[in-house]
Amino acid sequence: MSPEYAMQGQFSERSDVFSFGVLLLEIAWKLWNEGNIWGLVDKVILEFELDSKNEKEIRRCIHVGLLCVQEYAKDRPTMSTVVSILNSEISNLDTPKQPAFTETPLMTHDVENKVSLNDVTLTNFDGR
Repeated sequence: MSPEYAMQGQFSERSDVFSFGVLLLEIAWKLWNEGNIWGLVDKVILEFELDSKNEKEIRRCIHVGLLCVQEYAKDRPTMSTVVSILNSEISNLDTPKQPAFTETPLMTHDVENKVSLNDVTLTNFDGR
């Protein structure tokens, strides 16, 4: 779920982009920072099928996945842009920033003090 939808209830086409990018989020960001994005690629591909074209395509897929999970919707590409990037129609890509939820825990688990971290609003519907 995209941060703007979870926090403010705002949904857009870029919310779907966020969900798409989450598939690679945790592992990819760690490997990206370590300079080891090839840790995401199956060893069979690395050993037998990796040529410069495949290497470029793999790097592009990881890069676009990280762009899709940027914290702010304005920093994410649209799905049409994602498709263009994956089709090699766009080559100049922004550098991804650290995704929103890779380092910061979403909730703290305190066994002694169980409280909800959610803000809940109840609305009563009354007829006219």
